[in-house]
Amino acid sequence: MTDGSQKTLLDLQKIDAEIQQADRRKQEYGPQLEEVGETVTRLEGELEQARNRLNELTLDERRLESAARDKKARLDKLQERLNSVRNLREEAAVHAEADLVRRAMEADEHEALSVLDLIKRAEERIGELERDFESAQAEVAPRRTELLEAQQAVQVEIDALNERRAGIAAQVPSDQRSYYERIQEKGRRVVVAALTEDGACGNCYAVIPLQLQNEVRRGGALIRCESCGVILAAPEPAPEDSVASEA
Repeated sequence: MTDGSQKTLLDLQKIDAEIQQADRRKQEYGPQLEEVGETVTRLEGELEQARNRLNELTLDERRLESAARDKKARLDKLQERLNSVRNLREEAAVHAEADLVRRAMEADEHEALSVLDLIKRAEERIGELERDFESAQAEVAPRRTELLEAQQAVQVEIDALNERRAGIAAQVPSDQRSYYERIQEKGRRVVVAALTEDGACGNCYAVIPLQLQNEVRRGGALIRCESCGVILAAPEPAPEDSVASEA
């Protein structure tokens, strides 16, 4: 592992940390959006239930009206039969059946009137809910738009960071990149750490044996800290060293 690839791994880790931080910021908008839309969602659910109930009542009312019409038609036929009965016994039987049909028809008509009253109340309730729903939507719309725009801005930032990451990752040898990502997938927060000036691990501060320090500083094979397991990189140059080298 060259000194350059060590530096690139550190850069990769830094940008991964930026991506994770930006992703956490984006996720924070989820609960806020849910909270803002809670009233709207509740009213939308109540409105859907009220409309479903109205549909059920309408079907019940149609069923009762149809049943009442059928019984009325049956009653008319029974009235016609009275004109052709041949004796008192047949007449009594027709009258008895007609009374039963009439009572059943009146029961259907009475129930239909009750259902019509329920339909009227359901329509009034739907009207109230629609007004409340529209009012709630108008009230939360500005805040919802603000949150969505902020969330989208963070997503744009994440997309740009991912693009930068791809460029950095392409500079890391594939075997080292795979090794780095395998460790990262295990949930480690720090995968690469630079040695301190006095030769300690930059993550756990355990002193690294001098021979391993020299290998890390030379940019040789990939070396891991025996104490915490991070990949070790050469010490990052101090700001004044960077300025001096540029001069």
